[in-house]
Amino acid sequence: MDLLINPNVAYLVLVIGFLIAILALFSPGTGVLEVIGLSLLIIAGWQITQLAFNWFALALLIVGVFPFILALRKTGKWYHFIIALLAITLGSTFLFVEKGWRPAVHPILAVVVNLLLVGFFWMVLRKGWDAITSKPQNKLVDTVGAIGETRTRVHTEGTVQLFGELWTACSDRPIAENKKVVVVSRNGYILEVAEISPQSPNQS
Repeated sequence: MDLLINPNVAYLVLVIGFLIAILALFSPGTGVLEVIGLSLLIIAGWQITQLAFNWFALALLIVGVFPFILALRKTGKWYHFIIALLAITLGSTFLFVEKGWRPAVHPILAVVVNLLLVGFFWMVLRKGWDAITSKPQNKLVDTVGAIGETRTRVHTEGTVQLFGELWTACSDRPIAENKKVVVVSRNGYILEVAEISPQSPNQS
């Protein structure tokens, strides 16, 4: 029990919970990430009630999210990233405090975790943001027979990545996420797909 109410452990649980929750927003449909993220945030909420919690630091963390979202966009500027990094690092460092304003979370841990976290967001989520906000540029040609990959579970509806873009898709049979599929037909911007079996020659 003492381990759970350690400020460093509580900090890691909170950060990982937020990370998984944000990842769930970029890959909806499975429910697994949502459950894990919510569970970790509930545990972090309990830990917060057991520790000296700095609400001003939490507000700084929340404020830091907005310039970070701006930095993820194509029109984002480098200073958005710097502001977000400073706000998130300072906010997380002083999230749990001892007497006065002395941070209970080890500063080196906070800096390392935030550098890894922000770097991950920058490399992975920016690509996801671009894919979500971009419009199809292929003018609906050459889609039948093309190979794509499911980004969510596909059955009556779902999402498939094809030509570096996200498409709405459906299938006669349920297809799990991250599976190779071939486009069978197209109705406007909606693709009908079928899963490629490991033995299928189309996969190569």
